Amino acid sequence: MTPELTGKTVAITGASRGIGAAAARAFAAAGANVVLLARDREAIAALAGEIGQAALAVPCDVTRYWEVEAALAAAADTFGGLDVLVNNAGVIEPISHIAETDPDAWGQLIDINLKGVFHCARAALPLMLTRGGGTIINISSGAAVNPLEAWSAYCASKAGVKMFTACLHKELGGQGIRALGLSPGTVATDMQREIKASGLNPVSQLEWTDHIPPEWPAQALVWMCGADADPWLGDDISLRDPDVRKAVGVGP
Repeated sequence: MTPELTGKTVAITGASRGIGAAAARAFAAAGANVVLLARDREAIAALAGEIGQAALAVPCDVTRYWEVEAALAAAADTFGGLDVLVNNAGVIEPISHIAETDPDAWGQLIDINLKGVFHCARAALPLMLTRGGGTIINISSGAAVNPLEAWSAYCASKAGVKMFTACLHKELGGQGIRALGLSPGTVATDMQREIKASGLNPVSQLEWTDHIPPEWPAQALVWMCGADADPWLGDDISLRDPDVRKAVGVGP
């Protein structure tokens, strides 16, 4: 149990697998109620069943604002409010060179990775502000600041998320909203399988053993809800930083 999270309510997007599912387990273990948001109904229902009464599964497509608004309202109605939002939902495809990329696929990634983050934050803010504040954590990436071949959509989306985090802090930090980003590095999830299959850019050449387990960023997300993470408000925390790993309690 983590005292500052006991009885709090945490909404996690992309909760059906990978970092999202690991985060749900970590927050529940810390004593929080967890709201699992994803398009995969069966996966989040199964995870909610595993966690128990402290979990609520709400099917939701983050590209549709009205769905996000309804989902977070359901979370607040069930658990009495909303204290933490983890914007984790994201995709990597299209992995494609700019001159060959399908425009609709490029736009769909932006809708999920960037507009989805805005939708969730926008819907969460009224719920948090009525309670005097809350924490919004956006999953960022080293791709936010490093261009990678064939990742124009992903890099652009994560650069946008990084700036959106800064804007959240600029506008709402004084009203009790803690806005941070987590740049986890490469994580052993299904996304890495898609990257590997592409064969494009150095990330696809990494071995599976080079990636960290999703439990590490999950533990980092829990840690970021505490005051020790306040020096990074408005900015990204990199889990590649050995000092950060030591503070979180993961890895070498």
